[in-house]
Amino acid sequence: MEYTDIRYEIDGRCATITIDRPERLNAFRGRTVEEMVHAFKTAWGDDRIAAVILTGEGGRAFCAGGDQKEYIEKGSYGTSETGIFEIEALHHAIRDCPKPVIAAVNGVAIGGGHVLQVVCDVSIAAESARFGQAGPRVGSFDAGFGTAYLARVVGEKRAREIWFFCRQYDAATALEWGLVNKVVPDDRLMEEARAWVAEIEALSPGALSFLKTSFNADSAQIAGQQRVAFMGLEAFGKSAEAREGREAFAEKRTPDFDPFRGGKVD
Repeated sequence: MEYTDIRYEIDGRCATITIDRPERLNAFRGRTVEEMVHAFKTAWGDDRIAAVILTGEGGRAFCAGGDQKEYIEKGSYGTSETGIFEIEALHHAIRDCPKPVIAAVNGVAIGGGHVLQVVCDVSIAAESARFGQAGPRVGSFDAGFGTAYLARVVGEKRAREIWFFCRQYDAATALEWGLVNKVVPDDRLMEEARAWVAEIEALSPGALSFLKTSFNADSAQIAGQQRVAFMGLEAFGKSAEAREGREAFAEKRTPDFDPFRGGKVD
């Protein structure tokens, strides 16, 4: 596959996948997701690779989630070769890849971008990184790994706070809450991530693969919940309520969700 939205680079036994849409704060569209799935599977099948780093281009953003401007312009997150928006496949590619996946979080990790770093095996954050959800603000949600697995990472109360209030949290808070494993100065982020890969290189790849599968098995049932959740999100995304959230975001105004209270979605 010829990549347009990401970069895939190999340095020794480290594969680095960089979301390369800095003009959109590395927000993903259908093409971006499809390319990331392909890249993770490429790293999976490459015997040279010991671990994968996922990061974003530039200093402003790791990933700002789904590209809302793309959705407003095209009525979807854009086309892919399959015609499917494969965000679920991306979550599974990160989890199922038998090699450790390290999120190197630079700038904002918001919405679907925050979910990406959550599903990675470990996360290293730059001091300037910020974390949070935006779904309910723009008429969207992730009721799969983005909620159920997040609750396992930070606990129910904090996971509900993250989703119900759409606040942003600094790197120090993310470390305290267990959202990330380590915080480093911005200019040392990739150096630190590669140092972790160097440690992984000295370990048994077979043992690591079994361990990752074992960890994943405990939360594997979330996948069924995720499928139902994304089917619901696809239907909800066509509602007037979701449309109000997207349009308000594009117009840089506060959304008016009052007409939709009481369970009315259209």
